[in-house]
Amino acid sequence: MNDTVQPPVAAATLPSIDDAAPTDEGGAIARIGFNYQDEIAAGLLVEMLGKPTLLRVHCETHDDIVVIWSTADPTLNAVEFVQVKGGEPDKLWSVADLCQRKKAAPGTSIFEQSLCRDRHLESATFRIITLRPVVSDLKMLTYPRQSPGRAPTEADFVALLAQLEQRCPGVKSAKDHGAAHWLERCHWDPRDSERAVRDANLLGLIRLSAQEGRTLLPEQAEAILRDLRDMAKAAGAAKWKPDAKKKMICRDSLRAWWEQRFEQMQSGVSVASGGKLAIKMKEANLSQAPIDLASEMRRLYAAEARTPRYMQADEAEQMRRRVLAEAMSLQAELVAGDLALDGEQFHALCLQRMDAINAARAPGAEDHRALVHGCMYDITDRCFLRFVKSSP
Repeated sequence: MNDTVQPPVAAATLPSIDDAAPTDEGGAIARIGFNYQDEIAAGLLVEMLGKPTLLRVHCETHDDIVVIWSTADPTLNAVEFVQVKGGEPDKLWSVADLCQRKKAAPGTSIFEQSLCRDRHLESATFRIITLRPVVSDLKMLTYPRQSPGRAPTEADFVALLAQLEQRCPGVKSAKDHGAAHWLERCHWDPRDSERAVRDANLLGLIRLSAQEGRTLLPEQAEAILRDLRDMAKAAGAAKWKPDAKKKMICRDSLRAWWEQRFEQMQSGVSVASGGKLAIKMKEANLSQAPIDLASEMRRLYAAEARTPRYMQADEAEQMRRRVLAEAMSLQAELVAGDLALDGEQFHALCLQRMDAINAARAPGAEDHRALVHGCMYDITDRCFLRFVKSSP
């Protein structure tokens, strides 16, 4: 046996780890999909706040998302099974993609898995939400259900039905419904990007508040949307046994939460200025001494914001924006589960990040550590930051 030993590669010819593309980006792609699904779920919660007919949203139960709707029959609700595809390749969705089976195993295609959800008492509809649009053969599914272009007699319907039955012959649900039933009841819902979904969700919150005669600023809408994402993540992470109810977010409880959250954010009538900060710090199990100190720092910052003496107005605004952006990033990390910290630990991390903002000031610039901390506490008092996760 004559083994050939390859000579070592000269270190100088190897790329730096900072420059070399990773050989596997599956984790990043999966994270994109999860974030996209969380944003879609948050959007459905926004929709549920405004629609009395939307009763419940399940996260990660019988499908990625399950939506329960009321019907004209008060004894029977309708269920919509939602599949979310956020990590797909950068190409148009085709009939072949819809019917592709894993290792050629029957029942494993997207189409078959969707149809097989039709096995419950409730009348079922189906939705597929994707980042990418579809080819012309699937275009019909993007039209609203019951629209004229989707009638079973339409040429596009007949042609698509033939393709489904050819690729997945004889597929039936537990209720004996086949491909034609699925085509009539499935809506394909392409969304451009996670950012586009998030922007639509923010606009939906602002419109809802306007319809209810309330004023919701963009920053406040961001904070509420972050809470809704938190709810969706928590529901998705809960186990059916023993916490089935935690996987379902009901409209009544969500509306009650919305009223309370809006009151906290908008009126402040029941809580004096600085009082909401104290409440949030107590929720984080912080003692009275740091609460008193934080309240004083917030007061000093508020006084400086009204009559700036130590920095120019544009400099103060830039600092406030940096603090707000960092606070939102920290909150997102906490909500996403990236930070396994209790309230005291998260509060300490927030202070460390604020110190980093102050340390990044221009050379020779005055130290504004106290004002940066005060700004963070002012943001907390206005309900843009909390030190523990929220719940519905």
